[in-house]
Amino acid sequence: MGGMTARDGGTTGICCGRVVAVTGAGRGLGRAHALAFAAEGARVVVNDLGAGPDGAGSSAAPAHEVAAEIRARGGEAVVHDGDIATAQGAASLVATALEAFGRLDTVVNNAGFLRDRMLVNLDEDDWNAVLRVHLTGHFLPLRYAAAHWRAETRAGRAPDARIVNTTSGAGLLGSVGQGNYAAAKAGIVGLTLVAAAELARYGVRVNAVAPAARTRMTEAVFAETMAAPAAGAFDAMAPDNVSPLVVWLGSAASAGVTGRVFEAEGGRVTVMEGWRPGPTADRGARWTPAQAGEAAVRLLAAAEPPGRVYGARAEGE
Repeated sequence: MGGMTARDGGTTGICCGRVVAVTGAGRGLGRAHALAFAAEGARVVVNDLGAGPDGAGSSAAPAHEVAAEIRARGGEAVVHDGDIATAQGAASLVATALEAFGRLDTVVNNAGFLRDRMLVNLDEDDWNAVLRVHLTGHFLPLRYAAAHWRAETRAGRAPDARIVNTTSGAGLLGSVGQGNYAAAKAGIVGLTLVAAAELARYGVRVNAVAPAARTRMTEAVFAETMAAPAAGAFDAMAPDNVSPLVVWLGSAASAGVTGRVFEAEGGRVTVMEGWRPGPTADRGARWTPAQAGEAAVRLLAAAEPPGRVYGARAEGE
């Protein structure tokens, strides 16, 4: 089964025969992922609600444009313009893959938007909206895809399935002015770990990527960092740089890799190492508050310092 032709001719067909659903695939990272999967032979379900950068409005046009681009390059794609943060939308995403292509092998959860506020100005609606699109928008497609793969396993058709979630440095370290987004992205890491453990029995591998790239969500917030380089120079912030890792994680080649978080930026890939026990003290009895405080100070002196929260001022600034 042939995929579309890549511009640089560097494809290997690593996803030939696979059906991949990408959420938020109308623009930015999702678009880059959809095109990259198609270039590697996958048939793609292009999901996008077509909302604005803050989640307002909807339009089927972005998803249709990406699907048309894939087909123009010789690939296969169908559009799903439902809201994947609803049970109906997530269930229909899986149904669309099955109806169009007869199977589903990979889900890339990528949809999201921002409503940045400092915590004292962050209202409940903006909190709920961002957690809904990012965290619930990851959970529901994962849940309905997992139910399908469980049914396949019970029917004797063992899947070799993949879920690639999208977290963020904001979820790993925090980001000033993004309490809602950071909380949602941290929640996605926890969801990834649980899903990897629960779904392994059904042949599903679940990982997360924390990308750094120029998108509608970052080009205004981090304008200087995300600026395009001079003509001819390597564009480290191009969304296309993140997609090769996502494609590999979504392919059968990533067998045995699950419950992991990667950072991807420019030409760099990093395996992130999360919470692990550090210095510890055990008194063998209950502490008094003063004793616990003294122990905590000693342990902190022996511990690795945490990474700085994005946007936080360095000491002395």
